[in-house]
Formats: sequence, structure tokens, C-alpha cells
Amino acid sequence: MVEHEAFSVTRAAYDDAAGLYARLFSDSLRDSPLDRAMLDVFAEAVGAGGRVADLGCGPGHVTAHLAGLGLDVFGVDASPAMIELARTACPGLRFDTGSMAALDIADSSLAGVLSRWSVIHTPPAELPPVLAEFGRVLAPGGHLLIGFSATDGPDRPTQSFDHAVATAYRWSPDHLAGLLRAHGLTETARMVREPRPDDRRQFQEVHLLARKA
Repeated sequence: MVEHEAFSVTRAAYDDAAGLYARLFSDSLRDSPLDRAMLDVFAEAVGAGGRVADLGCGPGHVTAHLAGLGLDVFGVDASPAMIELARTACPGLRFDTGSMAALDIADSSLAGVLSRWSVIHTPPAELPPVLAEFGRVLAPGGHLLIGFSATDGPDRPTQSFDHAVATAYRWSPDHLAGLLRAHGLTETARMVREPRPDDRRQFQEVHLLARKA
């Protein structure tokens, strides 16, 4: 499989920014009760001991949080520098370097997939193959929790925006839910969080929970 240029650019950018990213965001869940609530809902839907992949795991803080909720979780990230940080921070957990567009995970082998802001750098034309991979690795009845920033309205399926690391994209929640349906993943819940007054970007943040038929 030939890697899209955007993926290699994003990987290199996150390698360069890995240390700063970890310092800024490793404690981010502490001040995000709604994010923690959605992770709790996801963990309960998957069930105790369920096998879960945290795709785009970064420095591993969310992977560790899911492990604390009783899931059998491992992390995957395209950035080798991020994976090294995650292994150092969470030596008892498994972390692998890999691409969401070509996961080294067996078909129908997971009870859950977490994609928490990990698709934002995926160009719109390249997102359907990534969602197809999510559907492929989930077992029937498995759950996906995907987080992303919303566009300014339903008539705008996607919008690009400037990001400190690499070009990024926002999505209409309804449009993304439709893409999930096309890959056998049906939305079961949605949380939309309004931007905080101190947010530099005044974007809604969205969590979609979906289930494989």
C-alpha cells in the first residue's frame, strides 16, 4: 500500500513535536469531565476485559486511562517518537507503531476502537479507507468512539483549518455518521461540547459512539 503524502508529513511533524505535545496534553483528561464521561460510557459499552485499540494514542495517557477502567487496551500511533514516550510513561501497556490506514490487527478481533482526534489530519478523500479499517478490525457488536471537531454547519461536510502540527480537518457530525454507516458502523450516541471561552479555536468538539452490526 502506497502511503499518502499527508500521512508521512503528519508523522514527521508529530515526531518533532512529541515531547512538547506530551507536556501539554498528558494531564488533559483531569480537566475534561465530559471527555472522561464519554470514555466511561465507551468502556461500559465494550465491557470489562474487552480488547480495545487506542488508535492515534500519542504519549499513551488515554490508553492508560482506559486500562484503569478495566479494558484490555493497547495503543497504536504513526509517530515512533510518540510510541517511545508512551512506552516510557506506561511500561505495563503495549504500544505499537502503525498506520490507521493499514492496521496490523486481525479481522473482527477487537471489542472496541478509540479514535480520539486521531483522524483530524486525514484528508477527506482518505478518510473512508481509514473508517473501513476501523470496521474491519471490530468484532460484530463491537464499539467505536471517535472524537473530532465540527464544521460550522451541516451544509459544510468538511473544513480545513490551521493546526500547530499539520493541516487538519473538521467534519459535519451528520456527514461523518453517514460515512460510518457506509462501513457498517451505526451511531448509538453523540456528545457535542460547545467551545470554552478560553479556547483559541471556537469549534464544537464531538464524540460519536457507534456499534458494528
